[in-house]
Amino acid sequence: MEISGNSSDDKGQRKVNKYALACAIVGSMISIIFGYDTGVMSGAMIFIKEEFTIKEGQLELLAGILNLCALVGSLCAGRTSDYIGRRYTIVAASLIFMLGSILMGYSPNYAVLLAGRCTAGVGVGFALMIAPVYAAEISSTHTRGFLSSLPEIGISIGILLGYISNNLFARLSLKLGWRIMLGIAAIPSLFLAIGLLKMPESPRWLVMQGRTAAAREVLHKVCNDAGEVERRLDDIKKANEVDEKSPETRSVWTELLLRPTPTVRRMLIAGVGVHFFEHATGTEAVIFYGPRIFKKAGVTSRRKLLLATVGVGVTKLTFITISTFVIDRVGRQTLLLVSIAGMTAALAGLGTCLTVVEHSEERLVWALVMSLIFVYTFLMFFNIGICPVCWVYSSEIFPTRLRAAGASVSVAVNRLMNATVSMTFLSLSSAITIGGAFYLFAGVAVVAWVFVYFCLPETKGRSLEEMEQVFSKEGDDDVK
Repeated sequence: MEISGNSSDDKGQRKVNKYALACAIVGSMISIIFGYDTGVMSGAMIFIKEEFTIKEGQLELLAGILNLCALVGSLCAGRTSDYIGRRYTIVAASLIFMLGSILMGYSPNYAVLLAGRCTAGVGVGFALMIAPVYAAEISSTHTRGFLSSLPEIGISIGILLGYISNNLFARLSLKLGWRIMLGIAAIPSLFLAIGLLKMPESPRWLVMQGRTAAAREVLHKVCNDAGEVERRLDDIKKANEVDEKSPETRSVWTELLLRPTPTVRRMLIAGVGVHFFEHATGTEAVIFYGPRIFKKAGVTSRRKLLLATVGVGVTKLTFITISTFVIDRVGRQTLLLVSIAGMTAALAGLGTCLTVVEHSEERLVWALVMSLIFVYTFLMFFNIGICPVCWVYSSEIFPTRLRAAGASVSVAVNRLMNATVSMTFLSLSSAITIGGAFYLFAGVAVVAWVFVYFCLPETKGRSLEEMEQVFSKEGDDDVK
């Protein structure tokens, strides 16, 4: 496998290092488990509501609490990974998620189920922050986009497995089926935690700890030749020396949030902004309203609705996989601009069709069919661009000293927006109609396109150590 790229040091094609690929795949396994929980819960809630006879508000809380707890987990994960390392932070994420899965699988009542969901949410926050960072720090410049996208492929695979699990275990008894759906995730979490102990630590984290010899040993495994080892190690050491010149009295959070340099401020705006727009453009609303469109189109049985969600999962996995193989060739910014443009058109079309349906006294088959087409069009453009790229971008732009904290803040904003859109869409659609809500999201997508064009410089083919130079060029000349 080869990924093409270009830089001042190396133009042409660079093969993907098999050991680095294996490490990125194993590190991304936690994302599969998170994706599974996301996918399986959509079907499990049908049975949970039936057994516990809970209200819609309690179901919304059960769905939304995961993201709020993930927000807390992601903020904690940044500093945790700086203290104990990237590898052990992924182990911690696996164990926390395992505990949450056990609680959800046991769940004699709603309170225990909610506690398990909260625990799993903290694990999710850890996983979402650390998996892309780990992949970015072990990969070379020309394969970083590819390897850093693997966690998103993992999430898509997990979501699809969750949908399939819904269909398989739905045949069991009411009390047993949904508990197996949720509890079975504890098994791979345990095996993953054990397997991760065999993985190498991030060479950049090792250099931060003064363990240069250990970093060189890891680089010999994840690089293709000795020259690349010395070049990457030299770049990492130089960047670390710059970081060490920062005043000791200034904490990471002070440098990142309270008194950032113009360069770091631009990095923070870019990282937080791209995560904000991932969800502010309404992906949760499209996924949430998708089943209702399916129902209006004639897909009414529980079994057929669950099968329809499998189609959504396949679409997501297909286009994220395509994105993974083109991101290092096309570039981050270009992929984002194409993605958001397509999403804007799909949202406007969906808003138009739903407005026509809402104001028509007859059942307009053509409008419903077009609504389905726009749903899948949105999913295609969303998953080929902004969905995977935002995670790659935020994991690569910050300097080593601030990378974990910067990524954790970006992920926290991501989870906050996810929860906000998920928990307010019903109220929003009631206030301005369903069609109006999607027109609003289309307007936000236009703003997102402008933001990406002006605020997100291209990072394709640039090493992690070059990012400060990339962002300093976008503004003040006094930032060196």
